[in-house]
Amino acid sequence: MIEGKLVRIRALHASDLDAHLRWRNDPEVVHWATGGDPHFGPVTREALEGFHDARLRQDPRAEASLTVEDLADGQVIGTVDYRDIEPFTRQATVGINIGERSHWGGGYGSEALQLLLQHLFGACGIRRVELDTWSGNERAMRAFLRAGFVEEGRRRSAVRVGDRWYDRVVYGLLYEEWAERRS
Repeated sequence: MIEGKLVRIRALHASDLDAHLRWRNDPEVVHWATGGDPHFGPVTREALEGFHDARLRQDPRAEASLTVEDLADGQVIGTVDYRDIEPFTRQATVGINIGERSHWGGGYGSEALQLLLQHLFGACGIRRVELDTWSGNERAMRAFLRAGFVEEGRRRSAVRVGDRWYDRVVYGLLYEEWAERRS
């Protein structure tokens, strides 16, 4: 468990399934998290149970899905994850989703991302972290830049939202950049 001022991130529990099911069936959460990717949601409880069970068995040396809780009341509000760990180059891909709309824009996601970075760069010895979003998600793009990430590239017209196409925007953060911001 890693605590900040607003949130804690902790291991995923079986009891988190209900919150995940609610978020995956909330069209607005699906829109901002994935650009409306129909593979993300809507989803049935039965379909999500298998996915959730597999995430409960993840080996944290390779990947992990972690729960974000509001420190004030313990409410489950989102997830952060890391995956695609490259042991030789010490790189990882991360993701974040604050599923509780009441917690959007309050700094919860930014702090959760910072706590995850602290864990990966500090405890795990990761050297480079990357993440991505779609170019229509301007709030996420601003948050990633504020966190110190640098836009490294775009996959043009790689995300379909309705009848429109958006770029997939890739961001990276190096250990040295993260450490410099902390000092």
